[in-house]
Amino acid sequence: MTHDHDHGRYNPNFDERAATWDDPTKVERSRRVADAIAAATSPDPGTRVLEYGAGTGLVTEALGERVGPALLADSSAGLREVMAAKIADGRLRDARITDLDLTADDAALPDERFDLIITVMVMHHVTDLDRVLGRFRRLLDPGGHLCIVDLDAEDGSFHGEGFTGHHGFDRDELAAHLRTAGFADVAMSDGGPIDRDDGSWSTFLAVAS
Repeated sequence: MTHDHDHGRYNPNFDERAATWDDPTKVERSRRVADAIAAATSPDPGTRVLEYGAGTGLVTEALGERVGPALLADSSAGLREVMAAKIADGRLRDARITDLDLTADDAALPDERFDLIITVMVMHHVTDLDRVLGRFRRLLDPGGHLCIVDLDAEDGSFHGEGFTGHHGFDRDELAAHLRTAGFADVAMSDGGPIDRDDGSWSTFLAVAS
């Protein structure tokens, strides 16, 4: 499960795009997301992080020494290779990589718990929201935070033809799903626009504990 920001017809082949994933726009957007998450959750160098659908680990990379050890989950082998190279050259500090897929019927949850779970532009790909949110809940230690950055409800133009996930989310409806999954204190804020040559889409940051 990975985030996708391409335009035109939906292209889910993340492996073939991994080598060129980290363009300046994604790097800058990830820096802004990391700053917003840090401001909302006040992590410290002991904070245990799970970034789900991590792509190339850009958000965790941008959080840097503001957080502690990270588990970076992505289903794309190509993107995991890019993360492995970042770990090897020190850009991703104290990080491990997994192919954990929480959408799978037989997903084996890690036998560890986290203080901060981050997922950016991933949940609109997830058909069974309640299953994945419930698994996030089980992976969070008491007092931990789940941070979801995703698209506001849109008309389907973000991914274009062939996409079968959610066309963004109504913020109140997603908050209701989070409460159903056992989260409390759900706070919604603006996540900033995603601007492309074919349009602009608004995003949100949901923080739940």
